[in-house]
Amino acid sequence: MKPIKAINPPFDSPLVSEIFALEKLRYTRLGGTTPPWLFFDLKEIMHILESVASARIEGNRTTVVGAAMDSLEQDKAPKSEDARELRNIRAAIEFIEDAFSEDTALKITPSLIRELHKILVEGLKKDGSKTPGRWRTEPVRIEKSTHTPPEHTEVPSLMQELCDYINEDAASQHDIIKIAIAHHRFAAIHPFDNGNGRTARLLTYAMLVRSEYINKTKRTILNPSAIFCIDRQKYYDMLAIADKGTEKGTEQWCLYVAQGISAEMDRVNRLLDRDYATNNIIEPALKNAVDSKFLSNEEYQILKIAMRDDIIQVQNIKHLFGTTASDAVQASRVIANMRDKKLLMIHPNYQKKYIMRFANNYLLHDVLKAMDKNGLLVVKNEAE
Repeated sequence: MKPIKAINPPFDSPLVSEIFALEKLRYTRLGGTTPPWLFFDLKEIMHILESVASARIEGNRTTVVGAAMDSLEQDKAPKSEDARELRNIRAAIEFIEDAFSEDTALKITPSLIRELHKILVEGLKKDGSKTPGRWRTEPVRIEKSTHTPPEHTEVPSLMQELCDYINEDAASQHDIIKIAIAHHRFAAIHPFDNGNGRTARLLTYAMLVRSEYINKTKRTILNPSAIFCIDRQKYYDMLAIADKGTEKGTEQWCLYVAQGISAEMDRVNRLLDRDYATNNIIEPALKNAVDSKFLSNEEYQILKIAMRDDIIQVQNIKHLFGTTASDAVQASRVIANMRDKKLLMIHPNYQKKYIMRFANNYLLHDVLKAMDKNGLLVVKNEAE
């Protein structure tokens, strides 16, 4: 393969315009308006959507709701290979976030990429690997592509070259170009016997975390596989254009990735806006849960207060029950029951204060329905 070649698009090109817009978005995110309870539960949902999106490209037929319900049973064995694949992707996402949580300057190395692959294919038969976490030892072909990957003997040096390219110092405005070129280069090398697509998309996730497009401290989240899953055929077509190795083809590929990231950032920023999320997503989900009898009217009122005030304690809700001592005891019992149902959790910093939850209980079903109604569920619920 030819050495990795960066590009210098003309100043007046669509790609440069998109990069400028992304730089502005990156540093003017809405994290400050997002209460912690909303951010961390939306982050859980994004992990679910990311796993479904990445797996859907590979032919996994699990629905979004199916994946969400499986996520509520993490302590149980997955019911199918498709469910295991989704769990593996989520585990890889968590591995990335743990690795970069303390140090976004951490280098992306061949060993980190091999560990990602190992996590992604663990326990899989149909979509697993004969050599988890190890470079391939034989020729491979890429489905739906005319590109022929390099000989397996070249893989170690090519992957080291790729990591060197990812880690080299460059101005931040070059991050998107680097992410796009690295994604395509990885796909072209095809370093594993199977699971290359999933690993490429998780490598993209790692690069977005490293570039702080995804940062839990700043309360920023992103679902990068949404870039590729909305139109799978276009994804393959754009990879084919980049395969030609021309500067124009590489620029077209980079523009495709940049536009996808921009659209996803815009969608997520809407979700992270407190007023938008509570009025259009959370409140409708709570009403549906009351109608379906999952929530009682008391629980509904308590969650509305928790949503409004961010943090609640018994004294904030006792007026719903009355003014006597026995009414206060009843309020405490309802709080305890809501904790058992995972509708509330103890605030990490205060023993007798609580915050609401919606991503680790059956409210999740209604939240996903509300997101879908508002055009925010990029990955359609039903497999196509």
